[in-house]
Amino acid sequence: MKWYLKVLINNYATFSGRARRKEFWMFFLFNLIIIFGLSFLLGLISDFIDNEILPIILGIYFLGILIPYIALAVRRLHDSGKSGGYIFVYFIPFIGGIWFLILMATEGDKGPNQYGPDPKSPNFDEIDDIGKPLSDN
Repeated sequence: MKWYLKVLINNYATFSGRARRKEFWMFFLFNLIIIFGLSFLLGLISDFIDNEILPIILGIYFLGILIPYIALAVRRLHDSGKSGGYIFVYFIPFIGGIWFLILMATEGDKGPNQYGPDPKSPNFDEIDDIGKPLSDN
């Protein structure tokens, strides 16, 4: 849960720096858990409230996490030495989603690269320094 909150609170719209695979996938996992939990709860109370409000509640949640998700994906791309523009790979028909998944699962560059120092280096405090811009480290 720390990873999810770290992305939402400290790095809400931080597009510079690098993000480890662990940061991305923990955010992704907790995001899925929240979406399934919210859908389950809304399904339980759907008999008592108007069914038209259910997609609105989920839509508000999706809009709330859109910017942090994009920023995290860009930082994840930076970790493997790729430009943030590679995020548009996702929109290529048929293979874009698979290619994007591979990019997110690829191990990052060892040592510093043009986007900042290695987030796996021993002088990083794993939860506090990941995703910070180069000037803050």
